[in-house]
Amino acid sequence: MPKVLVPPPYRGPTQGEGEVWIEGNSVRDCMDAMENRFPGFGELVYDSDGQPADFVRFFVDGNQVDTATFDAQVEPNAEIKVLAAIAGG
Repeated sequence: MPKVLVPPPYRGPTQGEGEVWIEGNSVRDCMDAMENRFPGFGELVYDSDGQPADFVRFFVDGNQVDTATFDAQVEPNAEIKVLAAIAGG
């Protein structure tokens, strides 16, 4: 079962949980399962069209995932890291 690492800014829906083991065969499956388990999580990682938000980065076992591989299969023991890209000015 993949493990999702949730950054502190996105832990509101998870009630503070930073590591969540979740069922899923792809990053999208896992993010959808996170939304099902923690309502409101999907709003943090998806845009209004249901695509990965521009300011969020996803990594599987340390390798960045782009939109072309967002639906690619992940290993059952994969570690999926969600990274909140923060802009400053």
